[in-house]
Amino acid sequence: MFASSNNQQKKQMKAYIFPGQGAQFTGMGLDLYEKSTIAKELFEQANNILGFAITDIMFDGTAEQLKETKVTQPAIFLHSVILAKVLGDSFQPEMVAGHSLGELSALVANGVLTFKDGLILVSKRALAMQKACEMQPSTMAAVLGLEDQIVEEVCAEIDGVVVAANYNCPGQLVISGEISAVEKACEVLTEKGARRALLLPVGGAFHSPMMEPAREELAAAIEATTFSKPTCPIYQNVTASAVTNPEEIKKNLILQLIAPVRWTQSIQQMIADGGTEFIEVGPGKVLQGLMRKIDRNVTASGAVFK
Repeated sequence: MFASSNNQQKKQMKAYIFPGQGAQFTGMGLDLYEKSTIAKELFEQANNILGFAITDIMFDGTAEQLKETKVTQPAIFLHSVILAKVLGDSFQPEMVAGHSLGELSALVANGVLTFKDGLILVSKRALAMQKACEMQPSTMAAVLGLEDQIVEEVCAEIDGVVVAANYNCPGQLVISGEISAVEKACEVLTEKGARRALLLPVGGAFHSPMMEPAREELAAAIEATTFSKPTCPIYQNVTASAVTNPEEIKKNLILQLIAPVRWTQSIQQMIADGGTEFIEVGPGKVLQGLMRKIDRNVTASGAVFK
C-alpha cells in the first residue's frame, strides 16, 4: 500500500513563535511606543502593574540593567505581546509556541491569558527564579556538536545535579545544574567530541531540579489565575505537542521551570502538523536561526510593525 496514493494535501499553517531570555537589547520596544497609541497605552499599563517604570530601562537602560532577571523577563514578554497586539488583524496564528519565558507570551497571544495576568505571572516567575538562584549557586552550559543522547547519558553518569535543559536544535543542547557537576559534564563532553562545551553567563540552573523552590512558588500563582480556551493550539515546552485544554496548559506551565525546553521536538511536531510559515514575534532573531538548523524547508521570518 503506497501512502502517497491517497495522500491528501496537508493544510499550510502559520505558526507564531516567541523568544525567551537572552533576546533583550537597549532600546527594545521604543519604535512601537512611538508609532502606536495601542502600544503606548499597554506600556504605560505595564509600568503601573509592575510598580516601576520598565519602559525607562527598556528604552534607555544599560545592557547591565536589562540583564537583571526581574527586568529581562517582563521586558521580553512586553516586546513580544505588544508587537502581536499592534499587528492587529494581520496577526492570525494557527499554532503558537514560546521558548521558556516565551511560552507566557504565546499564551497571551492565543487568548489563554489576559495581558495583565500574563505580565503578573512573568514578573512572579522572574522573582521566584531569582530567589531560587540565590539559594544555591548553579549554572548552565551550552554543548555544541554532539547528539542529544550522548549528552543525556553523560549527564546521567555525573555525580551531583546536571540535566539536559534546552533542546534548541540538533547539535545544540544546554545543560543545567550544580556548578561542579556542570563543569565536570563539560570536561567529559569535550572528551566525547563536543565541538564546544562552555558555561553560560546566566544567574542559575533554569529548567532543572534546582528550580523546585521557584516551581512551588509559581504554582500557587498559576493555580490562582484564570486560563481561558485558546484560539489556537500551543505547543508546550514540556510536552512538545499541541495542547488546547486550559487545565492541561496550566499543569504543563507549572512543570516548565524544572523540565527541559523541548524546542527541537516542538518545532518538528508543528511542522509535522502542517506548520509551513514560522514568524518570530519579539526581540532578536534567535528562534529564526534555530529554525534553519531544525528544518531548512520551512520559511522563518520576524514580525514587523510598519
